Amino acid sequence: MKSSDKINSFALVTGASSGIGLQYATQLARDYRYNLLLVSNEREKLEQIAENLSQTYNVKAIPYYKDLSELTAAEEVYDFAKENDMEVEVLVNNAGMLIFYPLCNTPTKKIETLLMLHVVTMTKLCQLFGADMCARRRGYVLNMSSMSAWMTMPGIQCYNASKSYVLNFSKSLWYEFKPQGVRVIAITPGAINTPFFNLSDKFRKLLLTFRISMQPEVLVRKALKKLFHSNKKTYLPGAWNYIIVPIISHLPNWLVFAVMKKLKQFRN
Repeated sequence: MKSSDKINSFALVTGASSGIGLQYATQLARDYRYNLLLVSNEREKLEQIAENLSQTYNVKAIPYYKDLSELTAAEEVYDFAKENDMEVEVLVNNAGMLIFYPLCNTPTKKIETLLMLHVVTMTKLCQLFGADMCARRRGYVLNMSSMSAWMTMPGIQCYNASKSYVLNFSKSLWYEFKPQGVRVIAITPGAINTPFFNLSDKFRKLLLTFRISMQPEVLVRKALKKLFHSNKKTYLPGAWNYIIVPIISHLPNWLVFAVMKKLKQFRN
């Protein structure tokens, strides 16, 4: 639960203009009464969302337009928060992207963008805002990893490896921050029913029917509950995923790669 009633206590959500990030922003305002610092590279959508959330839930919702793949993005977000007297009590590192190509067919710029988003900026945001949280001896850090982080996934190698970094980084940070009163958790969801995966409508409905995919509002509700009401380092949501992960982890890589290539036909 929210541990501070200070007027300038904020939750910072990256990738807040759509999908899972928008759900984090909505539920943090609605259910936990946090003011919001919303970061995204979609300016118009972000401004409209901030206005809607502010009016609907009677909280401050400040939009900050920024491409988080830029080298100094984390420092600029941090400086903006400090200059505007925002005490960031909750940090949600959600911004990300998916590359679904063999490595040699992937443009170098896309690889650089993904690594900046998932690794560099995420790490620096944890460092900058985490230092303040530790000094206050109060705070929460939620990093969005992926179910793929638990296994080898040819075909999405950069995404998979970067999410493994997020997972292991968060687990290590849990030990560093815990003595300072700051909670850290990595969320490792499987398929989520958002446009992020660019799946066909027919395949998305099929995944939902068999409960292999999860609605974003359900994922976020469960993730925030674990962040605020448990002391877990990681959270793998969905009963099916507890079965799927160990099975895939023991499959030969050639078979996993064949399945991943087959999945491409279900993408738009």
